[in-house]
Amino acid sequence: MTIEQSTFSGRMPAGAGDLAVERHGIEPVPENNRYGRPARLFTVWFAPNLTMTGVFTGTVGVSLGLDFWTAFTAMILGTVVGALPAAYLCTWGSRTGTGQLPLSRLAFGRGVALPGILQWLSSIAWDALIGLFGGGALAQLLGWPFWLGALVVLFLQGAVGVFGYEALHRLQTVMTFVLGAAFLIIGAKLLSGVPLPVTGSAHGADRFGAFILTSTIALSLSISWAPYASDFSRYLPRTTSRPRMFWYSALGMVLSFAWVQTLGLWGARLFTDQTAAGVHGLLGGGVLGAFGLLAIAAAAVCSNAMNDYSGSLALQAAGVRIPRPLAAAAAAVLGFLLVLWMHAADTTARFQNLLLFVGYWIPAFVGIVIVDERMRARARRGAPIDIEAEFARPQPWWPAPLAFVVAFAAAVPFMDTTLFVGPVAAALHGADLAYYVAFVVAVAVYAPLRLLLRARPAGTRPGGEAAQPVS
Repeated sequence: MTIEQSTFSGRMPAGAGDLAVERHGIEPVPENNRYGRPARLFTVWFAPNLTMTGVFTGTVGVSLGLDFWTAFTAMILGTVVGALPAAYLCTWGSRTGTGQLPLSRLAFGRGVALPGILQWLSSIAWDALIGLFGGGALAQLLGWPFWLGALVVLFLQGAVGVFGYEALHRLQTVMTFVLGAAFLIIGAKLLSGVPLPVTGSAHGADRFGAFILTSTIALSLSISWAPYASDFSRYLPRTTSRPRMFWYSALGMVLSFAWVQTLGLWGARLFTDQTAAGVHGLLGGGVLGAFGLLAIAAAAVCSNAMNDYSGSLALQAAGVRIPRPLAAAAAAVLGFLLVLWMHAADTTARFQNLLLFVGYWIPAFVGIVIVDERMRARARRGAPIDIEAEFARPQPWWPAPLAFVVAFAAAVPFMDTTLFVGPVAAALHGADLAYYVAFVVAVAVYAPLRLLLRARPAGTRPGGEAAQPVS
């Protein structure tokens, strides 16, 4: 075995409950190492979203001047639109045995370094977005300084990310019930004493802009799982039902995000950027308040462990020859530093900007890999996918990065953040349509290029080369 193969492959879990460190990286998982049922996709996409990040995101609609029901409608719309492509990509794991960024080498070839590095950086950003609240909750619970609470949370998540696939699935199964109980208690407390924000200050065109921006922020949460999607289904057997995989994944994402964001909408005046303190105050302190704070910290560990795991695969896919467990640990360390930066100043502004910026690249990525997958499926004419043969098929690599960059550039005028407001977004009273524009432009640019530059016979390299081999 070469040094490169030993870096990208390694020990795999032997079955459900095998919690030894998974050293396996971006190499496809062989069929004889596959196990599990599609139902576990529900919990792996449900528990990680029961975080205060989702609650805080839910407060945005009210802060923009929307009433509860208008903000709720926008939130549900964005969540569903973002969850559908993520759930669809999740079905690719069982067919290919390959993680999402590693699989995107089929479309991007050596250009995969671009989305690979972006995904790695995004996983670190998500560590900060979620660890901010988990660290604050643990610090408040134990009377620690914030930095120590954040350090413990990120250490624990890094450990789970190092152990890998099976440890993550097991943790999410348990935490579905633990976190579900915690958020049921929070919901019951809101019902018993917090009135709905039934009126809003935004009217006319400003209300329209706030509706679209709220929807886009909700979409940014659910679609953020798209570059992770098949990472957590790659050990499922090839014969696993794809419709069941899709619906378990979609329901896990939609129900969890809708739940926590609804709580955020409801308690928007209570849950400021100090959401841990808001939960503690809502639950009244004591044992119940302590349980709520502990659940917030545990939720951050659950969600961020997935960030570190997927980030490690993305870094390998980008061509960095570093063992997967070490890459996962490195993401947690860098996430800790970013948490400290977010906590040091205007948390609300930094949170919203980071939340949007870490996702603006994702719709273009989704559009490109879906077009590539559909064209490959058409070329196979119904035959099952042979992932080794697909990686070996020559294809120019440059159309995907080109479409990716063009799509992002086209989306810039439609962006709305506190750092930058594009001219189109400004004209639309803050309506952020950048995610939709990026997806449409990526498909419109990439699909014609793929049709014009069909895969050529092996041995010809006019203007391009074969996608990089898997090892």
